Amino acid sequence: MNKKYIIRKNEEIQKIIKKSKKIINKYFIIYYSSNSYNYNRYCISVSKKIGKAHVRNLYKRRIKDILIKNSINFSKDYVIILRVNILTLTYAQIRDNLMKILKGENR
Repeated sequence: MNKKYIIRKNEEIQKIIKKSKKIINKYFIIYYSSNSYNYNRYCISVSKKIGKAHVRNLYKRRIKDILIKNSINFSKDYVIILRVNILTLTYAQIRDNLMKILKGENR
């Protein structure tokens, strides 16, 4: 994922969380708000409850891969927080759940 699509600054993340809408389901908590760019930006957060560093990085890579392969452009900022229940899903199930949420909230 290109660096321009990633939100890293804590101030930006906190602003999105405080002043945005959110979607909660069994596997994700997603905060989103509009941005002034012509592309989406993402922050992916994985709790230590999910596992050790290599497990957390695996799930971050999976989410990034899903977002790259299924390019959706709504000019929004997303903070995606993974929940512990995501450990029970396969890659295909994660993709289906995430895409359903992201495409559903933009209708």
